[in-house]
Amino acid sequence: MASGKGYWTDDGNYYLVPDQVPNKDHVATVNNGKIDGANVEWHLVDPRKARPKQRALFWALMGDIARWNGYEPDDMHNFFYNRYMIRNDGKQISLADTTTNTVSDAKDLLDDVIDYIFEMQVPVKAGYELMPRNEEHFQFQCLRHRMCVICGQHADIHHIDEVGMGRDRTKLDHTQFHLMALCRSHHTEFHKIGIKEFGEKYHLDMRGIKADKETLKAIGVQGHYGTTT
Repeated sequence: MASGKGYWTDDGNYYLVPDQVPNKDHVATVNNGKIDGANVEWHLVDPRKARPKQRALFWALMGDIARWNGYEPDDMHNFFYNRYMIRNDGKQISLADTTTNTVSDAKDLLDDVIDYIFEMQVPVKAGYELMPRNEEHFQFQCLRHRMCVICGQHADIHHIDEVGMGRDRTKLDHTQFHLMALCRSHHTEFHKIGIKEFGEKYHLDMRGIKADKETLKAIGVQGHYGTTT
């Protein structure tokens, strides 16, 4: 992943300056032969030292995975540390008190563990209550696997945006809405107590997330995609 620095200018614009110039041939390959107008993805790096709560979540999840596959938590710890190093060109990771790794480094590690848990369908117990419910990555995986962000049970797809009573949802473009995966019980509770109280009770970012049409079709959300009906 390319990196760089951002700057605000006096006219109120924000500019990103990459550390290295992108390869034109590669840009053209992924952008239909054009070198201009390519979509890019960026995120802000949190340079603070990895947090104790990130370490606590990591070890809780290692325990859950170990109970599931029969290995020791230390074995799984080594597995994910080594996988992080391979995927990051030899960069090492540590969540120990003496670590020099950042909050963003730890988040990348935890995102990989969360992906593994969802893909392998690992039954999570000790770590589920510690999951980063305010993070988009976790909410997206819950949506993609139809698992309630609160309890992990099978979920309905809840529209954070008001859809309106009586509208035919099979004729809506659901990619235009902010969504959240909630089981029937928590979905009902949301409507009873309202968005503000629900978010405060479960420490949730209630903005929801958007999903592409391929993801929505894969989880059975019928709609009229590509329109704004």
